[in-house]
Amino acid sequence: MSGDQLARTIWYILALVLVVSALASRRMSLRGTLGMILAWAAIFAVVLGLFSFRREIGLVTGRMLTELTGAPRQSVSGGAIRVAASQDGHYWLDGTVDGKPARFLIDSGATVTALSESTATTAGLDIDRQRIAFVDTANGQATASHATVRELRVGAIHASDLPVLVSPAFGEVNVLGMNFLSQLRSWRVEDDQMVLQPRAE
Repeated sequence: MSGDQLARTIWYILALVLVVSALASRRMSLRGTLGMILAWAAIFAVVLGLFSFRREIGLVTGRMLTELTGAPRQSVSGGAIRVAASQDGHYWLDGTVDGKPARFLIDSGATVTALSESTATTAGLDIDRQRIAFVDTANGQATASHATVRELRVGAIHASDLPVLVSPAFGEVNVLGMNFLSQLRSWRVEDDQMVLQPRAE
């Protein structure tokens, strides 16, 4: 059991003890007690769900705010791509996977580029379900399958035969990882913008 899981378990136990103690002190009827327990269970379930999916909720909320506010997504200057930070503080990039449009989160902490199941399916990728990789997500460890993108393109920048991971655990989030970023001449944050500089061809 990891430290995070242990802390979460202790929190559950303390919360349960608190609820039971509060109910016992009220000397409620059995029916009233059961109703109160169910109400508290529902509250805990909602709180747990929000906590467990906090990263996904934050990413989706940020994307919605970006769309609603009309914030600039990206611009091309001299071959380099400049991406403004979105409302959630992340850098999102529009591109294509084998010709199919997709939206990416730039994540230098990800070793391998990752695609959602729906993005991979739409692009018609040949997903190798026999090759399994274990990946760490915001909700713990998950399994992912291997696939290869013939061409991943963002603006004038493209990568050919790029290995990617595909998993339902990624939700609807696609991530540009280091195996894509390392093919650039440089990438940096400048004036609250992510600047991707392609290699000279």
